[in-house]
Amino acid sequence: MWQPIDRPMHGVADVAYIPAVASAPETVGFTEEETATTLCRAIAGGTLVSALVTKAEWGAVQVMPYKAHLAIDFATSVFALAAPWMFGFSQNMKARNTFLAMGLVGLVVGALSRPEEMSPTKVRTLRRRADTHPAL
Repeated sequence: MWQPIDRPMHGVADVAYIPAVASAPETVGFTEEETATTLCRAIAGGTLVSALVTKAEWGAVQVMPYKAHLAIDFATSVFALAAPWMFGFSQNMKARNTFLAMGLVGLVVGALSRPEEMSPTKVRTLRRRADTHPAL
């Protein structure tokens, strides 16, 4: 299977996806749809937490395997695709289409991402580098 997105590039995709989803109600113009707006914030927040705890180059607290991160991304994407009908805002074209786009982008990025865990050697190297910086 052709999977051109490596783990670091998936992190870049997350960095772009999180603020795009969080700001979608204002950017696209469906803030009057309170449920969709709340779900955007929840999905963005959940994706941020997932990214921060993933054992990857971008993870701040590396406890979750990258494959688990990909599984959560998949579940979130399927949820986003179904949300307009599950939560009753499918009649709002802007909100519905935003959620369909979120779900499709998530599925495509996930399908194109290589599910390779970070090697233990790289984990140790990143931890050593982090330990040389002062604590916040």
